[in-house]
Amino acid sequence: MARFELKLPKMGESVAEATITNWLKNVGETIEADEAVLEIATDKVDSEVPSEVSGTLTEILFNVDDVVKVGQTIAIIETEGGAVAAPKAEAAPAVVAEVAKTVEVAAAVSAPADFSGSDKFFSPLVKNIAKEEGVSVAELEAINGTGKDGRVTKNDILEYVKNRGSQPVAAPAAVEAPKAAAPQPVATATKAVPVSVNGGDEIVEMDRMRKLISGYMVQSKQTSAHVQSFIEVDVTNIVKWRDKVKNAFEKREGEKLTFTPIFMEAVAKALRDFPGMNISVEGDYIIKKKNINLGMAAALPNGNLIVPVIKNADQLNLVGMAKAVNDLGNRAKAGKLKPDDTQGGTYTVTNVGTFGSVFGTPIINQPQVGILALGAIRKVPAVIETPAGDFIGIRQKMFLSHSYDHRVVDGALGGSFVKRVADYLEAWDINRDI
Repeated sequence: MARFELKLPKMGESVAEATITNWLKNVGETIEADEAVLEIATDKVDSEVPSEVSGTLTEILFNVDDVVKVGQTIAIIETEGGAVAAPKAEAAPAVVAEVAKTVEVAAAVSAPADFSGSDKFFSPLVKNIAKEEGVSVAELEAINGTGKDGRVTKNDILEYVKNRGSQPVAAPAAVEAPKAAAPQPVATATKAVPVSVNGGDEIVEMDRMRKLISGYMVQSKQTSAHVQSFIEVDVTNIVKWRDKVKNAFEKREGEKLTFTPIFMEAVAKALRDFPGMNISVEGDYIIKKKNINLGMAAALPNGNLIVPVIKNADQLNLVGMAKAVNDLGNRAKAGKLKPDDTQGGTYTVTNVGTFGSVFGTPIINQPQVGILALGAIRKVPAVIETPAGDFIGIRQKMFLSHSYDHRVVDGALGGSFVKRVADYLEAWDINRDI
């Protein structure tokens, strides 16, 4: 019998860990190659982890709700013979090389502290702040994090650095005391269940995704200085053009042509014109994104929200954009998105008009600096200017609502960007080929 270590696989470029949500197999049960052993969840996407080999599950190393890092062994499977030694031997050097590379890069940037020996997970941003401020590993581990699962957030470490002047830096014993005392009140507060006063109210705990969304929304409002610009757009030509070509498009491409890819194409063009909107913020640094990756907010059947990403959206023609929008939308509703499908967004679009809203004030998807809400298209009376004079006519109009981060985007840029999107939409060629 040979022992095979089932590890948490790499699930995307920026996915470093996942939460175990359900074990599909119990100890002692047999497993076929490629059969799902457990279910996991990243920030927004749920998926299954299959076994690479056939055998018997002998050990489960993590419980449900445990957070596991990519590359960690999560279970042991016993197999017949010793054939499984090869994949294990191949995986180890790859993991070691990746870790060594990360350590070398970190050492080249700054080497006041080595976080590799810590069992706690710290984000790259938190590590960088710790290095810049000379915060030791012992101090960082002792900070009472307010993030998910007690993780140390940017605000936590900045608050610690701010108040550290009155505290002895090299006094691990003094910092260890709050570490032991802190978990009790936090755990009590988390598990406290509201009590119905009249006995008729139903109390329902948020599901995992809703808790994550709740945390992200609050964090975004606390992080970014939100400000909005609104503009009304005449999309009469777009409505007429789509009505004219949608049946032929569906017959030829096997895809429905909605308004969303048309709007996404205009947004991608505007981002190319105004690269100052295609950035992200980390601390005091602005990161100018090379690629234009559009996030597309999508409502799920259970009422939750997810934001799949169209990669290199500015390089797609309208047919490619329509296929990408439909593919991500359909897989989102079916719960078949991969972790990488929601990673790497540089700007987000949300279609609030789907639910009849005329406009909205969307919350920025961190660490991006802008999000555009598409309002409902409505028939409205409008002044039409002609050489013969002005008259009132019926036009198809909608509002674009642009939320942006005033820390790095001023009104001139935020307003000019949304105006450029409107210009592209209003200049739509009604005779355009598909």
